[in-house]
Amino acid sequence: MIIHNFDPIFIDLGSFQIRWYSIAYLLGIVLGWLYIKKIILKIIKKNSYPSITSEKLDDLIIYLVIGIIVGGRLGYVILYNFQYYISNPLDVLMIWKGGMSFHGGLIGVLVVSFIFGNINKINFLKITDTLACATPIGLFFGRIANFINGELYGKPSLLPWSVIFPTGGNISRHPSQIYEALLEGILLFIIINFFALKNNAILKVGLVSSLFLIYYSILRIIGEIYREPDYQIGYFLNFISMGVLLSLITLFVGLWMFFLIKSYEENNK
Repeated sequence: MIIHNFDPIFIDLGSFQIRWYSIAYLLGIVLGWLYIKKIILKIIKKNSYPSITSEKLDDLIIYLVIGIIVGGRLGYVILYNFQYYISNPLDVLMIWKGGMSFHGGLIGVLVVSFIFGNINKINFLKITDTLACATPIGLFFGRIANFINGELYGKPSLLPWSVIFPTGGNISRHPSQIYEALLEGILLFIIINFFALKNNAILKVGLVSSLFLIYYSILRIIGEIYREPDYQIGYFLNFISMGVLLSLITLFVGLWMFFLIKSYEENNK
């Protein structure tokens, strides 16, 4: 087993601190953005997908940062720990201590993408298709940040790579954050980009977005098997965690989109 002794603070200057959590989110956003700019954008240009230009992508990043931070934080506050934050409203602003919800961040990104698309006359689903290819990069670094923070740890385990977390009691546990980094980050990246780049799938508006929702939801549900439920929520019906519940919703939406797109293709052959 491994004893978790990572310091969540990267640089401590007393009143000023830089945390690994912040660095991880910054890396996820920057590297994801570079991937879109250098690879996905080239494919889009080669295949007559002209409405998204490099300049517009640069403008979009400001919207995305706002959507990720505001949506992710509010999602966590409302869905995961509302009672605590209603009593401690100033703590809502302390995002550097952790506490971000993917599903909240997803809603935030969808909202700002819709607004940006309307302003710039760009199809909303063209934006989300493009972003879906790079989103797993951010998810990977986000889960690594969870591990460094010692939060969202797994269920008890005696496996050789199990970890004793500072706030998890004197019990070795699954490093579920690492599992999710591998599943939602690396594996999801491979799957989504395989489909996105195969046979110009990115040109089928909405297809990559639907596949992202489907595969993310499945991989998230698998990861939840090894993860402790949030202590302040526990399980619904004694076996469904909040993460699984929300992922079932996104899975349904993804499947609905996928079959709607396929039906449209069949009717227009």
